[in-house]
Amino acid sequence: QGYLVESGGGLVQPGGSLRLSCAASGNIFRLIGMGWYRQAPGKQRELVATQTSGGSTDYADSVKGRFTIDWDKAKNTVTLQMNSLKPEDTAVYYCNARQSLGIIGDIWGQGTQVTVSS
Repeated sequence: QGYLVESGGGLVQPGGSLRLSCAASGNIFRLIGMGWYRQAPGKQRELVATQTSGGSTDYADSVKGRFTIDWDKAKNTVTLQMNSLKPEDTAVYYCNARQSLGIIGDIWGQGTQVTVSS
């Protein structure tokens, strides 16, 4: 069974930067996309950034120009570089891997906390 492990979260001041990493392990095949989602207290989980196997990227409007996703297929990792962080970026960030195994399925990491505060 495949699984994802996130790292890199923590506490940072507004305007600071963090880099989140997600490593894919185990029996993970036929990935068609990887990405990052986040969920703040009282909010629904929302898309932050995704990258398809073809290289296309998609970002939430709120993070465009500040966040960069990079799926390194050779290392089976995906990173999220977060710059100019704002308090509203505070959330639990989840790594996602989407597979096509005859049917579309998602694998989720356990989440890593990002807190932006003075």
